[in-house]
Amino acid sequence: MIQMDKLLVAAVQKEVEDIILTVGRPPVFRLHGELRSLQTKVLEPEDTVALMKSITPEHKQQELQELGSTDFGFAFKKKARFRVAVFRQQNHLCIVLRLIPWRILTFRELGLDERIQELLYKPRGLILVTGPTGSGKTTTLATMIDFINQNRRVHLITIEDPIEYRHEHKEAVVTQRELGADVPDFKEALRRALRQAPDVILVGEMRDLDSTQLAIAAAETGHLVFSTLHTNSAQETVERIVDQFPTAQQEQVRTQLASTLVTVISQTLLPRADGKGVVAAHEILIANNAVRNLIRENKMFRIDSTIQTSRDKGMKLLDDALIELYAGGVIDKGEVLSRCRYSEDTTNRVRELELAEVHQNG
Repeated sequence: MIQMDKLLVAAVQKEVEDIILTVGRPPVFRLHGELRSLQTKVLEPEDTVALMKSITPEHKQQELQELGSTDFGFAFKKKARFRVAVFRQQNHLCIVLRLIPWRILTFRELGLDERIQELLYKPRGLILVTGPTGSGKTTTLATMIDFINQNRRVHLITIEDPIEYRHEHKEAVVTQRELGADVPDFKEALRRALRQAPDVILVGEMRDLDSTQLAIAAAETGHLVFSTLHTNSAQETVERIVDQFPTAQQEQVRTQLASTLVTVISQTLLPRADGKGVVAAHEILIANNAVRNLIRENKMFRIDSTIQTSRDKGMKLLDDALIELYAGGVIDKGEVLSRCRYSEDTTNRVRELELAEVHQNG
């Protein structure tokens, strides 16, 4: 019988991203973005049931019975935390565990411009970290929350589904609420949070109109609010927020967003060229007067060009971040061309770099 503890120890030692346990295959680790089967027995239905029961709380097992899936987080021997999804497929159980390292990374380790730190002293506003699933949004948020925890005497409330990084009290007082365990949903948690004397609020995800509306309102009424969206660029993020609202409310929302937005950090994770892990590429929008005017006047299509002409102010387009990583030998050309937003322009820039290298070596 395969034991969950041994799997988790191996996953932590190898620093894998995911563990996938499904009937008909041996356990699978995702390492540096690639799936690798372990040299162990093929999992039988009874194996996945036993593995599930070894880590899943009773109330989550009940949810699995009723809904066919459940999500939760748990700590493993003060070595790491795991975010777990258990679900039924073809009448069998599948378990996916995402490894969340115990140690919170620094800004430098994230590859994030340290000028972002200055924005974390803002008394109010909206800070958004966006990107596809698995792009490291939670890790980036944890680093920013930890920076506030170390440097500001504030009450910091997090609302998460599930709680991933645990934050101990440092300079700040940190209270962390988990959906399903402490509060039923984001809407209720946010509504209640405004009565709990917070200075800083982390909303795990702005996943619907209600949570988006409440997050903007919280930022407007004197709180620094952090959240995430599944968008791939800063411009798309602003457009997505506005488009969630009925047409009659969109002008008002643009005005609110123009006055509350602090920054949008859109990111993607890429495999390193040397095969040693992954690296994040960040697009950064900082809401200065020019950006606020574009939002207010519904000219979001000009946000990218504003980012491009504001590099000296700490802004950066994703394509520029990709080119920098490629020029530094950190990622391969294929990653640049598959992840960039402006294909023709980026392809030309890659060719120029290649020609310059040939000329230099020639």
